[in-house]
Amino acid sequence: MRTASAVVLSLVVSYTTAQQPGELTPEAHPSLSSKRCTLAGGCVSVNSSIVLDSNYRWLHNVGGYTNCVGSSGFDPEICPDIETCAANCTLEGVDYATYGISTSGDALTLDLFVQKDNTTSLASPRVYLLENDDTYVSFNLLNAEFTFDVDVSNVPCGINGALYFSEMDATGNKNALNAAGAAYGTGYCDAQCPTQNFIKGEANLNSTFGACCSEMDIWEANAAATAYTPHPCNTTGVYACSGTACGDGDARYAGVCDKDGCDYNPYRQNATSFYGANLTINTSRPFTVVTQFPTHNGVLTEIRRLYVQDGRVIHNARSRVAGMGPFSAVSDEYCREQKEVFGAEDAFAERGGLGAMGEALGRGMVLAMSVWDDSGSGMLWLDGTPADAVEGAPGAKRGPCGRDSGDVGALMEEFPEARVVFSDIRSGEIGSTFRGRRVG
Repeated sequence: MRTASAVVLSLVVSYTTAQQPGELTPEAHPSLSSKRCTLAGGCVSVNSSIVLDSNYRWLHNVGGYTNCVGSSGFDPEICPDIETCAANCTLEGVDYATYGISTSGDALTLDLFVQKDNTTSLASPRVYLLENDDTYVSFNLLNAEFTFDVDVSNVPCGINGALYFSEMDATGNKNALNAAGAAYGTGYCDAQCPTQNFIKGEANLNSTFGACCSEMDIWEANAAATAYTPHPCNTTGVYACSGTACGDGDARYAGVCDKDGCDYNPYRQNATSFYGANLTINTSRPFTVVTQFPTHNGVLTEIRRLYVQDGRVIHNARSRVAGMGPFSAVSDEYCREQKEVFGAEDAFAERGGLGAMGEALGRGMVLAMSVWDDSGSGMLWLDGTPADAVEGAPGAKRGPCGRDSGDVGALMEEFPEARVVFSDIRSGEIGSTFRGRRVG
């Protein structure tokens, strides 16, 4: 889910991760306050900040200006082996505004496109929440809830304003080979097992490894459709996969992670009038998203969703799919029935289902926020009917967007100011992070 178009700002010479802090551009983390809440004491503000993913930074040789990685891979003179590569490569700081990233108090704005020299370029930033200048915030959400406000009014079909958790290491895998660490956005992994240039500090010299880890997609959405999706893996923390374990191509369901996940998309559940402009959840205006992770005897039992808008607490839409439920939350039973009715491989149960997802949540996960397009499938897996889906089949249609709505060139021309705004991020005991009159 995390791969955006391979279009980058002209100043970004290398699209990689790196190992040593650079000296050419100072790194200053934009502040983004967040809150921790309890039923007894309410919510208390925390001085947190954000950091740009290392993939968007310039990686070059120490004391020079030569890229460590080019279109054909690592430069063999700079990176003949793992240890030498770590010693020879440095990762620079960034000007966050250049990437369409801005903060104000508790609000984060991510612009998909940026304008420079009368041209429009794809920014597609991904940032992480920092507890301090060297450590990501590690969220443990078992028997807790996570809440934020969001404005998707400028996120059209074909674009995804995403907020999710990754079982990344809280230090960014800072170690003897990686002096940059979380301060420079290193250590990324997710359930798609993306090929990274460095995994746990080691250079992936032949691009033969992927960075796998459990992923909890709290929010993937635009103004037309939304979904939340757990993606468990049968591994712990960051895992460097190779071959079949990565789950690429025909081996998709043989890898260590559930790449499909078990999504709850109201439109896909035939609740087509629930989410969208001027619908029950009116996406033309900001609203609050609440996700709860209740447990029984320490085991995650379901993942619930609530919304708050105009002072009303609105329950998640109930599924209206023949042969299912009805359900309004993600549970093992819901996932099993969805896979059966939709005719999909049940990699979710095979990777441990909610139990495995809960274990990852209990170990601690890092918050990532991004905005991106999808040149490969046009984001139709989220907001329309994917090209390989059969029209009219159960679960085929995920949203109201047309087949061509995700064309990157057209989006850039028609929606140059596409952006998502996340604000008032808070977490705590169930029931502590929101207020409102319950309806529906």
